[in-house]
Amino acid sequence: MAAVRKLVVEVIDARNLVPKDGHGTSSPYVIIDFYGQRRKTRVVARDLNPVWNEVLEFNVGKPSDVFGDMLEVDVNHDRNLGPTTRNNFLGRVRLNSRQFVKKGEEALIYYPLEKKHLFSWVQGEIGLKIYFSDQVAPAPSLETPAPVDEVKTEAKTEADAAPVVDSGTPLDKEKPNEEPPPAPEAVAATNDASDHDSDDPDDGGVDPVQPGTPVKREGVVHDQLRTSRSMPDIKIGGDIPIGPQPIPRVSSISSFTTDVSDRFPIERSSFDLVEKMHYLFVRVVKARSLPTPGNPVTKIMVSGCQVISKPAQKTMYFEWDQTFAFRRDTQDSAAILEISVWDPLISSSMSDVAGHNFLGGICFDTTEILLRDPPDSPLAPQWYRLEGGGAHKGDLMLATWVGTQADESFPEAWKTDTASNPSSRSKIYQSPKLWYLRATIVEAQDVALSSSFQIKAQLGFQVQKTKFIITHNGSSSWNEDLMFVAAEPFTDQPLLLFLVEQRGSKETTVKGVTTIPLATIERRVDDREVVSRWLTFEDPNEEKRVYRGRVQVKIFFDGGYHVMEESAHVCSDYRPTAKQLWKPPIGTIELGIIGCKNLLPMKSINGKGSTDAYAVAKYGNKWVRTRAISDNLDPKWNEQYTWRVYDPSTVLTMGVFDSWEAYGSDDHKEPTRSDFRIGKVRIRVSTLEIGKVYKNTYPLMLLNATGLKKTGELEVAVRFVRMTPTLDFLSVYSQPLLPIMHHIKPIGLVQQEVLRTIAVKITAAHFARCEPPLRREVVTYMLDADSHAFSMRKVRANWLRIVNVLSGVIDMVKWLDDTRSWKNPTATILVHVLLMMLVWFPDLIIPTLAFYMFVVGVWNYRFQARARPPHFDPKLSLTETIDGNELDEEFDSVPCSRSNEMVRARYDKLRMLGARVQTVLGDIATQGERVQALVTWRDPCATGIFVAMCLVVAIVLYLVPSKMVAMTLGFYYMRHPIFRDRMPSPALNFFRRLPSLADRML
Repeated sequence: MAAVRKLVVEVIDARNLVPKDGHGTSSPYVIIDFYGQRRKTRVVARDLNPVWNEVLEFNVGKPSDVFGDMLEVDVNHDRNLGPTTRNNFLGRVRLNSRQFVKKGEEALIYYPLEKKHLFSWVQGEIGLKIYFSDQVAPAPSLETPAPVDEVKTEAKTEADAAPVVDSGTPLDKEKPNEEPPPAPEAVAATNDASDHDSDDPDDGGVDPVQPGTPVKREGVVHDQLRTSRSMPDIKIGGDIPIGPQPIPRVSSISSFTTDVSDRFPIERSSFDLVEKMHYLFVRVVKARSLPTPGNPVTKIMVSGCQVISKPAQKTMYFEWDQTFAFRRDTQDSAAILEISVWDPLISSSMSDVAGHNFLGGICFDTTEILLRDPPDSPLAPQWYRLEGGGAHKGDLMLATWVGTQADESFPEAWKTDTASNPSSRSKIYQSPKLWYLRATIVEAQDVALSSSFQIKAQLGFQVQKTKFIITHNGSSSWNEDLMFVAAEPFTDQPLLLFLVEQRGSKETTVKGVTTIPLATIERRVDDREVVSRWLTFEDPNEEKRVYRGRVQVKIFFDGGYHVMEESAHVCSDYRPTAKQLWKPPIGTIELGIIGCKNLLPMKSINGKGSTDAYAVAKYGNKWVRTRAISDNLDPKWNEQYTWRVYDPSTVLTMGVFDSWEAYGSDDHKEPTRSDFRIGKVRIRVSTLEIGKVYKNTYPLMLLNATGLKKTGELEVAVRFVRMTPTLDFLSVYSQPLLPIMHHIKPIGLVQQEVLRTIAVKITAAHFARCEPPLRREVVTYMLDADSHAFSMRKVRANWLRIVNVLSGVIDMVKWLDDTRSWKNPTATILVHVLLMMLVWFPDLIIPTLAFYMFVVGVWNYRFQARARPPHFDPKLSLTETIDGNELDEEFDSVPCSRSNEMVRARYDKLRMLGARVQTVLGDIATQGERVQALVTWRDPCATGIFVAMCLVVAIVLYLVPSKMVAMTLGFYYMRHPIFRDRMPSPALNFFRRLPSLADRML
């Protein structure tokens, strides 16, 4: 049975359509076009808010240059039910297929109807559910295949039976010269790749079929292609290479790599940001005719390096299928490659020191080994006769070649620079898709409890509670929103609602419970109202089902939000959860992680300092991890990765860590120690020039309780490539940063920070289940989960940032005061002339200010950083002048672990700082209350004077031209000091006498 993909469009309803029949109504119907297929709904007579609830299906084929990948929805008025001379067009919607999701992820979305041309009269919106559905189609019989003529006749019959519009012409009529429909396996593969973003290495990648492999066209499905053992393990992720990839070549399986974003093509990375590293590859596949009943191993020796393979698996052959990569400093270095087979179970006189029995071997001259440079195809293994030992007729199948880190065998190969850490490999990780789950507790009924009670909701480790209330006549009302974070797939644990009774001051008892599976919860992508439902509570202590009341709730997934897992100012992605709301990418960012220099020894093994460094980069929902270089203070990775960019105001984060995986405990348990942090680098995409390669070395700095320490340097190359037109790229800066739901129904800062902490825990637990895992301390450091702890250093640094921002205003006030004091008479006279020009020609005020800002911007262009994007600033962070006691306080645990005397000293210091902040806040409140006292009659005499002065000012400004008033006030303000009084002005004295509420405080 073959899986055939269908596009399902559920036409639900429309709202507020334009009347077209001349009587204030319309008779609408919907026509949908997709890939040359057209479907039509029924006509709803005389209704501006029609409801169809019809399901229309479309076949999904290969991307077409003729039809494109657009879905067009046209809403028209039926002329037969309302004759009119006007156009029957009511609006249309055009959607790209990249917005469509799989079945189970769909949601009802109301799209505003668009105009067909400038003078169209269109209003209203249409509600649609659009998703892909995989349907099982019966495979053709293999015993009696149908003749070609019969197949063509059947295709013609289906085309003639297509839906027909009012004119009577078939809408799906097939052209006589049109290509035959794609095979089911190609359709399934093509659209399975289109369901995922190209940044998803697991979902978007497929294993292609080797050229020349015979495949039956009927009955072959996409899942079978994934699990075939005869295919090379090559991962392809849409139009962007995820991780180091060979130089692109023409493939015979182009249908498998087709992405629905072909309108926005992204060229594959040429792997040009990093240096080439040459390796000698040896792939040991299998052996035959070996005189041993055991599980032999292979030993490979070259240039003084020796490695032993895993024991062979005994099937028809002795199988290893293991690849080894030996670093070559110079490509033409002369060396001998020795490959031998040993039996560890038999001891004899020909055994080595480890007790392995020699079975035979092969030697190669490395200068004669083939150099494979993509786009060359993979080297085919071949049989070699073993010489010496006891294998007189034994053969070994292997392949050996010289390549680079761009080779597709490199990620999974055993490498010499990771010899002591064989489990360390370069990997790409996908963040879990996180949703906000909103549970609105409306009311409860039939609750036979005399005391107060509440509703407690639990999702995994997350617990939310409503307030306690007392039931009245068996019913009560809350209308409280409880929010959770849930990760796909929604099959692990359900949402539990508990009916909790309060007994006494602290004692609570669970009286009822109800369970809601997450897979049954509706998804919402906008702010529409979700229909509530009633859930029944059952007694958890009884074996039989005992009714304990019911509760009315609204439970749904809010897909219109972006689930925050990073700090808002260093976020790498602002897209909402629902894929239907994603906008097209604006470009790609390419990162080449070259290596580190001058790393400090992070651990001591057998009295020797060493570092097993690896790098982690995170952008959007894609994480990458380089291999861990063993015992090297100057590691070289030379790995290159690519991400899609949806917003330029995002940040790429890179971190370097020291691995403990090679020194973990036995029995495949997790390492007993955490990976050490070495340093972190952030690069904001908007600071990069388009198309320019930035190859720089960044210092790695680590701040701990002992102070700031430079742990090394990280060398990276980064490039941002724009893929949208210039105007579209610039228009992004005028769009909101967060999705629209954050502005329509915002989440409080405190609640958002709590949800962010939960999202970090879920993400860390997800990566801990990967192989190799991303450790919790790595995820926490990359996401800045512990960056919001109290720090006196950050308080002072933020205060200096405020002073720096206001320094321009302060300088302007000082300059104005100097001008007013006639310290520079020439400048003061010029200011008088400028004042007269602006007063008599007020139209010049705004252009003068705009031109001044233009001059300032052009002047500051000279100070633009061109060498490298901005990095961490130790002076701005006050890490070089910080006190040791403040550092100890910043990195102290919660609750505090220091002595009582130290805690008392810190508390007294915090009290003094709080007193100063309290004084400043009181002064600000006093000035504001004095402004209020002008018209609130707290001081009747002062308010009377102010009101009378306002009347006088109004009369004067009405009689005297405003230009004369402005000139007079300006000249009076800048009068010479000999005409001024040293005492404060009467207006300032009057304001200071106004009362505030400070005298009413205790």
